[in-house]
Amino acid sequence: MIARYAIPFFFIMGLVVAPIVFALLSRWLAPRRLWRRIALACTIIIWALVCYGSFVGFEQMEVVRMKYASADLPKAFNGYRIVQFSDAHVGTYTGSRQWLLQRAVDSINALKADMVVFTGDLENLHPEELKDQLGILRQVRAKDGVFTIMGNHDYPTYLDIDERSKQHLVALTEQYERQIGWQLLLNEHRVIRRGSDSIVVAGMENWGSLKRMPRLGDVKKTMAGVSDSSFVLMLQHDPSAWRAKILPECHAQLTLSGHTHGGQFSIFGWSPAAFTYDVWHGWDREGDRALYVSSGLGGLIPFRLNMPGEIVEITLESKN
Repeated sequence: MIARYAIPFFFIMGLVVAPIVFALLSRWLAPRRLWRRIALACTIIIWALVCYGSFVGFEQMEVVRMKYASADLPKAFNGYRIVQFSDAHVGTYTGSRQWLLQRAVDSINALKADMVVFTGDLENLHPEELKDQLGILRQVRAKDGVFTIMGNHDYPTYLDIDERSKQHLVALTEQYERQIGWQLLLNEHRVIRRGSDSIVVAGMENWGSLKRMPRLGDVKKTMAGVSDSSFVLMLQHDPSAWRAKILPECHAQLTLSGHTHGGQFSIFGWSPAAFTYDVWHGWDREGDRALYVSSGLGGLIPFRLNMPGEIVEITLESKN
């Protein structure tokens, strides 16, 4: 149940354990006359980074604009703009942090997108976290609607409760997401039309390569009835599903994911998320097919260092 104690665990590790480890390493490796100074310097640096990431880095957010071109995109959708946000973890935006969620929603609406998609992890651990944030979340608007999928935190993955209670909580999360006017896709799809042309937005439930993650995503069910000639935007929370499930089981041209948070920490282009995921932020491509992994907005732990939260605007272009 480490997720329930993630915040105190993080701060104990960052402010207590890490300085002790560096002090022991300094005593062992550094010259005797210098090890205390090195240990003190390391402690100050670590404390400064933890404080900066918690009180400054976590409040940083950027809007990232990019393009995706496909020969399969109907001409009527050339220039179609999709705004993605992910991993809001709104249970972290309580009290003095609620303005961060409002800022994100205002930034999304300012883009005046054709479609907004949310790629999972709306909550931390429990759907009751959503109640105080429904008014803000309800404000998200787009011409063709807001589409959403479930992430691993949107299921009671980290709660030690019986199966019946788990089903109740999942139903409550689904109820809240629909209550705010978002179109929740549970292994299903919707068709967006422009005159005689159309594209498909498909949403899988969570599927993760790690065994502790929910594996409810069903590609074939999600794509049932979709023509092989259709342009498909696939939403899947966990990027590991792209190569494991989506590429081999369907023709979806563009997949949007989140989940990794970009590790919430990056140095010289490297993140600890690289230990678990081949692609933890940005693009992955296989021929003309592509995956974009968003670093998300927030996190269960309110900390980000050189990995700001992001809102992504993707403009579709037709190669025809």
